[in-house]
Amino acid sequence: MSATGRTGSAAGPLARRRFLAGVAAGAAAVTAGGCARGESTSAQPGTTSISNDNATWDEGYRSAGSELKKITGYALRPLSNPSVTSYQQVVQMTLQTSKSSDLVKWASGYQLKRLARAGGLTDLSRVWERYAAKGWVRGASRDAVSYRGKALGIPMYESYYVLFYSKPVFRKLGLAEPGSWSELLHCAEVLKRNGITPFLASQSGGWPAIEWFQELVSKVDPRFYQRLVDGDASYTDAPARRAMDIWHDFMRKGWMTAPDFDQARGPGALKEAEVGMFLHGTWQAAGMSAAGMKPGTDYGAFILPAVRSSTPKSVIAESGVFVVPSRASSHDAAMANVGAWLDPSVQRVWSDFLQDSSANPKVRSSNPVVAGLQRDIVRNRRMPLVRYWEASPPSLIQGNTNDLGGFMAGQTSPATTLRRMQERAHDEWAAWKRDEA
Repeated sequence: MSATGRTGSAAGPLARRRFLAGVAAGAAAVTAGGCARGESTSAQPGTTSISNDNATWDEGYRSAGSELKKITGYALRPLSNPSVTSYQQVVQMTLQTSKSSDLVKWASGYQLKRLARAGGLTDLSRVWERYAAKGWVRGASRDAVSYRGKALGIPMYESYYVLFYSKPVFRKLGLAEPGSWSELLHCAEVLKRNGITPFLASQSGGWPAIEWFQELVSKVDPRFYQRLVDGDASYTDAPARRAMDIWHDFMRKGWMTAPDFDQARGPGALKEAEVGMFLHGTWQAAGMSAAGMKPGTDYGAFILPAVRSSTPKSVIAESGVFVVPSRASSHDAAMANVGAWLDPSVQRVWSDFLQDSSANPKVRSSNPVVAGLQRDIVRNRRMPLVRYWEASPPSLIQGNTNDLGGFMAGQTSPATTLRRMQERAHDEWAAWKRDEA
């Protein structure tokens, strides 16, 4: 999962100003002491530096950079900062200075819009248009990388939220991959009866609390989900209540793991039949391989079915982005590399490294499970929905994520949780719109 964007405050405008002042002070200290693993952000011939918050991807950046160099003459030089908080602080504080790297990994949606408000980002609209003309990018995803009509980011990858499952366990219990809500419930009942917790659900680390919320709301009514995250519907409306009641019922039946379950254990728990199904992003395919599970043989994956068969089919999608600071020391080189990032030859290497889906729809994943999901999305014309974490103002999402974590821990009822989320939504949307004026 893209760590970038995991900040935000549920407090009001004054608290936000104090928070930003603290960020400034903290970032200055972090910058003074060094902020990233790797070399300096200073220009180095034949390379573009890329700031990111995931050192485990450094090898992938270098491999993709080797392909980029064949096209543009510039390789990628990753500068990794494993601390999410300090990473965000440094990016925000150096964005408009000569200390910024050439490329910056960031989150899409409102996380990007918040970063764009401060200025300092290069308009990538022409790059986007060239990609669109070649069919190398999905037109529907432009809004998630734009602010005030300008495309400010280029998608790095495209992940989908799916349920991974153990094929040997399903085969042993006579279960088939569920294609309907009733079939999903049948799988859960059989797994529970055989001593296997049907679903992995966690709020460990904070952000995972959004996973079941976004899935259940969108599978009750995907159009309502879209209105909800756009601020045009209420968290206390019937579809949200229905989703929370389903979630609560699953927990009461013992169908979900304890909320403090460590998701890093997910692939191993699936392999050892501790859990039956693991809801997560398709980027978790790499974790399955690390656990010694072969795609298509040891595990499969499917998109959660709609609660009613008449409900439009949908899928929650996630995509991080590359942005180019206006004052990047190697700005021309950075523009060349973002302009070639979605080239199929580059994406083939990058997608193979991630074992995930490329942001270029013409590049099929080499992982057969992910490739099957790509086919399913096209065949069923699934409505793509932005992941909850990026879909609304960051302060709103962070506060609501905390409330969902409390619900998972049994601290609040479904009704109380939704009421608190709606009260925050009222205040935070008003604050966002006020700042936009």
